[in-house]
Amino acid sequence: MPIEDRDDAYLITHALAKDTLLRLRDVETEQVAFRKGLVKLGRICGYEVIDGVMETEYVTVQTPLTETTGERVKGLDDVVIINVLRAATPFVEGLLKAFPRAKQGVISAGRDEDAGMDEEGEFPITVDYVKLPEITEKDTVIVADPMLATGSTMCAVLDHVLESTEADPADLFVLSAVSAPDGLLRVGDQFPEADLLTVSIDDHLDDDGYIVPGLGDAGDRAFRTK
Repeated sequence: MPIEDRDDAYLITHALAKDTLLRLRDVETEQVAFRKGLVKLGRICGYEVIDGVMETEYVTVQTPLTETTGERVKGLDDVVIINVLRAATPFVEGLLKAFPRAKQGVISAGRDEDAGMDEEGEFPITVDYVKLPEITEKDTVIVADPMLATGSTMCAVLDHVLESTEADPADLFVLSAVSAPDGLLRVGDQFPEADLLTVSIDDHLDDDGYIVPGLGDAGDRAFRTK
């Protein structure tokens, strides 16, 4: 199966997803290739969500020769993608290739690195900007961030997403490239209504809250800010 249930999360196991992730992990992968890799991985993940989660319906069409029946994916017009700035930007670019008609929202959220993790393994989170579309009970909402580490940022983002809507979406997904077990547990405990999707569940967090083996700082690598 392309999506496997691993108790704390659903794992995207597509061979190209795993191949692309390995290239992203490589310290020798430079900025342009890293950004393109995130775009590619987002596209693959989007197709896997369509194939593994979304329903189809039978419809009739007229070909140049005759009438025939086939399957069409339901709900492609009812997708909302939330971009957690900034590292998710190329990741979301790839998702939009799978969901070109999706509504888009952005949330600028980041952890206070200087403050460090508290005793509970969480960081204080600063949210600078929120712009979200209307979310309805028909929508499939995908909150995308390449890295789910402590889960602190994602929990803050989900708070804003769910507070912004009067109706519960049909489906709520948290999508990441790599995740740490601690973060998956935190988000899963605080938001049981969200399905967690990831390409890899990594080993652990280091003392600074970075995922090991991880990708390094995905934002810095994608935007060459360090």
